[in-house]
Order: sequence, then structure tokens, then C-alpha cells
Amino acid sequence: MRLLLIASAPMEFRGILAHAERAQLARLPVDWARFARLGGHDLLLVANGAGARRAASAVDAACEVFQPDSAISTGFCGALDPQFGVADVVVGTNVAAADHSYRALPVASAVAHHRGVVRSIDRVAQTAEEKRRLRAGGAIAVEMEAAGVAARAEARGLPFYCVRTVTDLAGETMANDFNAAMRADGHFDTMVILRGTLRRPLARLPELCRLRQRSVRAARVLGDFFANCRF
Repeated sequence: MRLLLIASAPMEFRGILAHAERAQLARLPVDWARFARLGGHDLLLVANGAGARRAASAVDAACEVFQPDSAISTGFCGALDPQFGVADVVVGTNVAAADHSYRALPVASAVAHHRGVVRSIDRVAQTAEEKRRLRAGGAIAVEMEAAGVAARAEARGLPFYCVRTVTDLAGETMANDFNAAMRADGHFDTMVILRGTLRRPLARLPELCRLRQRSVRAARVLGDFFANCRF
């Protein structure tokens, strides 16, 4: 099977690449792309920045050089269910956007994971209160790209999956303002984040270090999950 995997940043693919074979550069008009092989599947991994628009563009660019059998939105997410822990795997049953809901297919895996609705929004859900409001709508996790991938998959008649790992918890409010640092190209402005950190170093610097550690762990768990599931 030929699988197209879309994330926002290359770091989200580190665990998958650790299990993959024959990874090589893919030349596409996107931020980052690699061909690889995993578990008998041919993969195209694409990272093109945060947000639905950037993710949708990644699908279109990928389909110019790769004819996928399925499209998968993957990477990190925020937990909305207070029972979820860091690096828990979430498999979407639906992706709920502002004005549309997209069906996501299940995966077969003996590895523990949660299944439910994933909410796709155009910003980072930074506060515990915002996460509570999103949870009240029935979603179990929140992220920024899945709606873009789902919309393009639907338009192209491709089966769609959503597989994510948790990096921030439902009860957490972020000290760093990542939305203020979001650029139009879907990337976070490092200098904006660092300037903000210097204004409140005791709260914001430990959070950045903690997020980095969680991301490394979540990427590893995500790779383990992909290596042990069937689509």
C-alpha cells in the first residue's frame, strides 16, 4: 500500500523514520519531504507547517509525484480528555472542523490507543478553559492540520486516517504564547518565542524544555505505533 503521511514539522516523523527503510529525499515544493518504506508500505512523509491550509497544499503537492492509496494526518496533538497522558496515541473516528465533519477510518493495532473525535482548529489551544470548551463539543483531542488533509482526501476520493500523539494535557494552560509567534508560512517565529520567554523566564523556559522532552517521547511512541498497526 502507498501511504501519504502529512504532519506540520519533521520532528513528528522521527519515530517513524527510526523504523523505516530506504528513507530518501523527496523533491516537492513543500518544507520537507521523504520517501521511505515501512512494514511493506511505500510512504511519502511530508511536513509543511502548521494549519489546515498548509496541510492541504502538502497533499496536493504530494499527489503530483506520488499516487497514494490513503492519506494520513499525523503528528502531535493536545489532549481534551483529562484522562489522557503524555504520548498517548489518539486515532480519530471523525475530524471536526468549524463547518464540517470528516470521517476517519480505524486502524488495526494491538497497541493501546484512544479512539474518538479529533477537533481541528486554526490556532494552538493554549488554555485549560479553551480545552474544556472544545471537550464539551465531544472531541477527545485537538490539533491544527487534520481538517486540511481530510478535505483534500475527500476531494480526491482517498481513504483518510488520523493518528496522533499527545504532547500537552487537558488541564494545562501554556505560559508561552505560541499563537503570537505563528507566522503566515505555518512556522513558529523562534525570536518571538525567545523574547517572550525572557519576559517570564521562570515560567516559560521550563515549559519549552518540557515540551521538547515530551515531543521527543511522543515522536518515538508514534513511530512504534505505526510500526505495529495495519491500515
